[in-house]
Amino acid sequence: MATLYVVGTPIGNLEDLTLRAINVLANVDFILAEDTRVTRTLLDRYNIPTEMIAYHQHSNQARIDHIVELLRQGKHLALVSDAGTPGINDPGGMLVAKVLIELPETKVIPIPGANAALTALSVSGFPADRFTYLGFPPHKKGRQTFFKSISGIEHTVVFYESKHRFAKMLADLRDVAKIGRRQIVIARELTKQFETLYRGTIEEIVEKVPVKQILGEFVIVIGPHKKIHHGEKE
Repeated sequence: MATLYVVGTPIGNLEDLTLRAINVLANVDFILAEDTRVTRTLLDRYNIPTEMIAYHQHSNQARIDHIVELLRQGKHLALVSDAGTPGINDPGGMLVAKVLIELPETKVIPIPGANAALTALSVSGFPADRFTYLGFPPHKKGRQTFFKSISGIEHTVVFYESKHRFAKMLADLRDVAKIGRRQIVIARELTKQFETLYRGTIEEIVEKVPVKQILGEFVIVIGPHKKIHHGEKE
């Protein structure tokens, strides 16, 4: 019976690959990689010679059909993204859904690994028994709706933002989401050399962060609404 392994890979530090993931990647027939150049760096680090097949958001139907055919032939495949757990903000989830429809007998096995949202949440100090994950904000259409929705979520919120819209994101949190005194944590370059955590209210963060020079990948964690006591202002 064919197997599709969904393999979590490091989000930065290559030493965060699990022993189980190394074993799977070394023994499957093919690795489905979002960017083969990125995955090659990881495979070389662990001397894994397995052949790769590119699979990403721009893959055409012929490539998807080829992957399904490999599984139909009984091949064992491993799906990886450039960083983190496949299916979270990448097309891996669509492939898994396609395989389960076309070949429902295929074993789909998760190989847990790193995830940027959960990594940031674990060091935020905010309650995580209940939280809302929102992915990336829309670039243009729907962006204001995205940030307005945050103001209505009372528990912890987690989302991503790119360096290209980082400054705009801070302004949107302040002016559109109106998060006020809610505490936030901005995690930059998690597990990498220049890993940085910024903590405080939105106004404090704006003062701390050198917006014009800042680079990297970001996870934003917004703490829950503070309970307001009589006589206090939000």
